Amino acid sequence: MPAVWIEDILGAGFESTALEVPAGDGATRRATLVRHLPQAGGAERAGHVVLYLHGWSDYFFNTELADFWHRLGVAFYALDVHNHGRNLRIGEPDQGDAVPGDSAGADPESRTVGGGDLAGYASDLADYDDEIATAVAAVREDAAARLGLDEADIDLTLMGHSTGGLVAALWTNRNPGAVKALVLNSPWLEVHRSSLVRRAAAKVLDPLSRLKPEAEIRLPARGFYWRTISSTEEGEWDLDPDLRPPFAFPVRAGWLSAVWQGQSEVDKGLSITAPVLVLTSARSVYGPLWHEDMKAADAVLDVETMAASAVKLGSTVTVERIEAALHDIFLSRPEVRADAYARLERWAKAYILSGRD
Repeated sequence: MPAVWIEDILGAGFESTALEVPAGDGATRRATLVRHLPQAGGAERAGHVVLYLHGWSDYFFNTELADFWHRLGVAFYALDVHNHGRNLRIGEPDQGDAVPGDSAGADPESRTVGGGDLAGYASDLADYDDEIATAVAAVREDAAARLGLDEADIDLTLMGHSTGGLVAALWTNRNPGAVKALVLNSPWLEVHRSSLVRRAAAKVLDPLSRLKPEAEIRLPARGFYWRTISSTEEGEWDLDPDLRPPFAFPVRAGWLSAVWQGQSEVDKGLSITAPVLVLTSARSVYGPLWHEDMKAADAVLDVETMAASAVKLGSTVTVERIEAALHDIFLSRPEVRADAYARLERWAKAYILSGRD
């Protein structure tokens, strides 16, 4: 059945379609695919496409990133995965057809997704595999139809941020030959400091994650990263606080265990043969109190372990470390992300765009 595209919440130039993906337990998971259709029309002639995966407790909103790829002649798509973003139904499970944003002011602790699922939750990162595969197939079909090409002529690059970067790497590793290249923006490849910390913590968490996977892990609520990016604070980005909450979604035992299992796979070494670009900030600044340096650093993840883990992804890995960048490189100050975009363009022309007219 052909996809039904409607105007997206981002407005003119963006459309979205719901993907209903069967899950292993017989249920159906809902994901949302977004496409960029610039009003100026198309430089997208060469058959190159990018599919973007957001991070945890996040959604796709960066129209500037979509415009960047379009200027390079690359068709841009983004996927909001299940239990995130455009798929959320904020409030009680019986709200039926409520749309994101209808319950402004709802208690963050009551965040649910249609059917009572938990916002941001997955018990295994492989739970995203089927919806990514469905999105990849939909992207190939849609791009080929729009560009007048055969689906076999579509070269797809997967791009992921933070936890989405970890998911993208694992999916690419499990699906050799599915993508032309992989771009990771501050991927969560390892916990702070080292794998030893993860393994020690996993021994404590594993029993709880097996017995009560949805149990909330009480952690200090800090909105420092939100403060650096939101236009309501000291950033410049207009964020929907329901789709990207200031303090993120509750951390649950099963989800955290799933992330650590994915990081364990990376630590053992992946076998990605497609070229990989890993973009990170030059430094991390985090702690219990706000510090002005957080406006020019990764205030979420440890960039040192991230960079060290990057070489375990595959045989062709490039690491670019961006001075004064935030956790999401492409939400940094204008001059910082201009540097990042210049490096991404240089890499894309070498590894993605070469060999095509």
